[in-house]
Amino acid sequence: MPKVIDITDKLTFDGNPTLIIRGKKLEVNADAPTMLKVMNFLNNDSTDVEQFCAAYDLIFPDKSRAEIEKMKLDITDWMTVIQEAFVLVMGDFARGEQ
Repeated sequence: MPKVIDITDKLTFDGNPTLIIRGKKLEVNADAPTMLKVMNFLNNDSTDVEQFCAAYDLIFPDKSRAEIEKMKLDITDWMTVIQEAFVLVMGDFARGEQ
């Protein structure tokens, strides 16, 4: 009989984390496939606006993006929101502190 190991207890199923901006809760997509795509964008040593836009579209679900767009953030603040969402999900890894 093949070996079977149940690893359920080693995994977390807490759902997506949330950022709060001006009292608005913004869900952040934290699933591994999404974050791997975002990491690929951000590890290209480029500040290409297209990459930030693609990361933004991946990190935030439609509802969160709608709330962010209502805030009319300037570009610096918008990039900060993306960066902080990434740090929220990736923790020290996002800061280069593995």
